[in-house]
Amino acid sequence: MLAALTLSLVLGSSAIAADKTIVETAAGNESFSTLVAAVKAADLVEVLSSEGPFTVFAPTDEAFAKLPEGTLETLLKPENKETLVKILTYHVVPGKVMAADVVELDGEQVETAAGAKATISVAGSTVMVDKAKVVKTDIECSNGVIHVIDAVILPPTE
Repeated sequence: MLAALTLSLVLGSSAIAADKTIVETAAGNESFSTLVAAVKAADLVEVLSSEGPFTVFAPTDEAFAKLPEGTLETLLKPENKETLVKILTYHVVPGKVMAADVVELDGEQVETAAGAKATISVAGSTVMVDKAKVVKTDIECSNGVIHVIDAVILPPTE
């Protein structure tokens, strides 16, 4: 419990947006404009606005900017919708997993909505989801929670 509190203090918990859905919360934050555009292109707005609950590891615009040049533009094309859906749903874990719970998952793999498993690792106050660092935690929404990450994570290739 102390580790979770420390993690929350170090990473900084955000104000609760519990009256808004995950999509509404992301749309209201300019750091997630690329994520919101991708969710719209993938036709996932309705799903991520549904009852849930969901845990979303949300990459910021800066995280999307780290992708190789042209990658995002290619993914947003209608013919690549299936790939975009797979990538975005890899950032979603069914259920509401708060920071206090995440720190207990060190070394565990969690099933994502994409059907692939992401690895959680904890080192001191640093939490990683695959190769992305969690930089802000516990943005509560009416249908789940958002944890902000500094990179786009990609599902394993088959």
